[in-house]
Amino acid sequence: MKRTTVGGLDVSAQGLGCMGMSEYYGVSDWDTNIATIQHAIDVGVTFFDTADQYGSGHNEVLLGRGIAGRRDTVQIATKFGIDRSSGDDLRVYRGDPPYVKRSCDSSLLRLGIDHIDLYYLHRPPQNAEIEDTVGAMAELVSAGKVRYLGLSEVSADLLRRAHTVHPIAAVQSEYSLWTRDVEHVTPVMAELGIGLVPYSPLGRGFLTGAVQTAALDPTDFRARNPRFTGDAAQHNQVIADTVRGVADRLGVLPAQVALAWVYAQAPRLGVSVVPIPGTRHAQRLDQNVASLDVDLDADALAQLQPLSDLVMGGRYADHGVR
Repeated sequence: MKRTTVGGLDVSAQGLGCMGMSEYYGVSDWDTNIATIQHAIDVGVTFFDTADQYGSGHNEVLLGRGIAGRRDTVQIATKFGIDRSSGDDLRVYRGDPPYVKRSCDSSLLRLGIDHIDLYYLHRPPQNAEIEDTVGAMAELVSAGKVRYLGLSEVSADLLRRAHTVHPIAAVQSEYSLWTRDVEHVTPVMAELGIGLVPYSPLGRGFLTGAVQTAALDPTDFRARNPRFTGDAAQHNQVIADTVRGVADRLGVLPAQVALAWVYAQAPRLGVSVVPIPGTRHAQRLDQNVASLDVDLDADALAQLQPLSDLVMGGRYADHGVR
């Protein structure tokens, strides 16, 4: 497994996003998920991503069990700030300092660890100034509870403001062939030495060509996602078909092409890029890791680069999952 750094934190070049093991993608199996986490460690994946809101704490407990006895070999990233306690329709993006500190202590308890390697603010807060929130996060670093700080889905202006309070190591944002909004922020990230951690680099599975949109389980949030439903699903199929065409020509899988494209953007963006594709299955994890050895030629990049301009539909139907 290749390794890299995000803002000074040494991590495997590919991480594992654990959200789907607890929520949003239909029924999941505890034992299978634990086995996948442990298999990931066996093949060299050491960077694991979770959040306190995934499964309302379930995901942190799951990950904690998965890494038990191997804590010294992994880097754990988790997030706080999405308060769902009043229901998803009334969720609040919080950053008030007492909440920050309580959230960290609760995550440490659920994970069963004594420090978090990378602690993200999940969304810009609605009830606090970014300086106050990051100031409270910085106190967690001073207390030894957190090593590095991160932000998720943040604007360039807020990132600059946060970085003046305490160095930010990483920005986590959705980034893939069909979602490139964060490229408005990467110039500031490059200037400040901040790494990019792309989530959903496979377009929530759409770019793999394996998602049958008409057959999605009602408990799968993609069944209500604008890009996966109605006319948009049919319109966006050309994107998945293009990815598959490139994959067939290169003799690899569509998922590997999509991930290889993400890696190929690092020199252009001037930032380290560590994607965290999610999966619940060891075989797919192995396929994703193999993307590190896929080189896209000029023809492939020329076909893939404009695909984001073809997308129909927003990223979320209503409340953002992540």
